[in-house]
Formats: sequence, structure tokens, C-alpha cells
Amino acid sequence: MVLHLAKKKETNIIKLYMKHIVNAILLISLFTLLNSCSTLNIGKQKEQKVLMQTSQGEIILKLYKETPLHSANFIKLVKSGFYNGVLFHRVIDKFMIQGGDPDSKTAKPDEMLGNGDVGYSIPAEIRTPKIYHKYGALAAAREGDQVNPEKSSSGAQFYIVTGKKFTPEELMLMQDNKISKYGNANDSTYKFSPQSIYDYETIGGTPHLDGNYTVFGEVIEGMDIVDKISKVKTNKMDRPIADVRIIKMKLIH
Repeated sequence: MVLHLAKKKETNIIKLYMKHIVNAILLISLFTLLNSCSTLNIGKQKEQKVLMQTSQGEIILKLYKETPLHSANFIKLVKSGFYNGVLFHRVIDKFMIQGGDPDSKTAKPDEMLGNGDVGYSIPAEIRTPKIYHKYGALAAAREGDQVNPEKSSSGAQFYIVTGKKFTPEELMLMQDNKISKYGNANDSTYKFSPQSIYDYETIGGTPHLDGNYTVFGEVIEGMDIVDKISKVKTNKMDRPIADVRIIKMKLIH
């Protein structure tokens, strides 16, 4: 019994080691791609636009140049056709709509989704208070802090914010609580800028996510479609009962 447990522990260590090696290779490949002059020229690239054709209508996204790793990765996946056919598998009204799980392309009705990915993560590019979770923000999903303290993003899954409106008093209380929990009084990561306060008060968003998830773009056309998707009927796992599918994504000028 002791020998069996020792072997099992050794096998698990080897598996974990191999997983780290695979992740490292994938991450090195990603950085090689991102550093390629033909793919990314940090500081000089334009804000790329993406047309997302869904079963509910069209959405146009703008990717931020301030988050080059996330933007370039998204562009790479769009070019490869990775997102063509995936579902918005998690939809919560007055919060967000989430997609990008490759397993959703062939998912059966009521099948649990959300664990599919591309095998690598993207280092966090959190740019608060300048870039934040306002209404229409495009952000990267990720695993929780317990297994992902670096706040690295999923290599494929993303969400678009709908959220709700907040008062300045609610935001200040939220800011104080976040600084107390995650940072310190001199850390701007969890502070709201005057512009973000104005936006959260007038158009809304999900300010409680600021400083913990990477926002790398925004919707510039088609928020009526996002709102429409956010209000579809869902099951107890927040998956739409009638599939909402991304038919195709493509880069546009």
C-alpha cells in the first residue's frame, strides 16, 4: 500500500511537471508570435476592429493597443476561425455575456460548458483605472484566485459587459473595500477615476471586476444585440436554452 501510494504520488508529480512544460512551450510560442514584426509592433499598432456575426445580429469590437498580448492573441484566433461556431454559453442579465469555449461548438442541449480552452493562458494586462469594466467592455475570463493568483487570462474565453448603474457613494464604498482586501491606499489598481465614476453612474458596468480581470477592448456598434442576448432565457447553469451562436468573426478596418 505504501509503495502504491508513493508511485501514485510520483506519477502525479511527473504529470504536473509535464503540464508545466507544455504550458511553458505554448507560452513561449505565443510570445514568439506576439513579438513577430508581422503580427505585432508594440506601441505602433492600430486599434484593430473585429466584426462578430451572431445568430442574434452583428457586433463590432475595438481591441485596445494598451493590451497588446490579449489583442494580438484575439486577432490570431479570429484569423484562424477559432471562434466560428462557438456559443455564448454563459449569459447573466445585468452582468455579462460570455463565450469562447471551443467545446460549445458541438455541445448538446443543457450540457455544462465553460471548461474548454486553448491550452495556454495570457499574462494579465490590467490597466485600471484608465481601462475599466464599463458597459460594453470586452474582457478576458480566467480561473479563480485560488489556482490563479497571477490573474492570468484564459487563452480564448471572453465576456462582454452589460452590468448596471451605480451611485458615486456605492463606488467609493466599493473602492475602499477593494483596497482593504487587495491593495493599499497608494495602489491605483483598485481606484476609480473621475471618468470611470461618471460612466458607471450614467451608462453602468461591472466595477467590482476592476483590477482583477483584463479588459482588452469594447463594443463600438451593436450593444443592442448584446443587450438582446443578455435577456434570453437561460437554465440553472446560465446557459441560454435556445443556443446563441457566434457564426463568424473577421477583422475589419
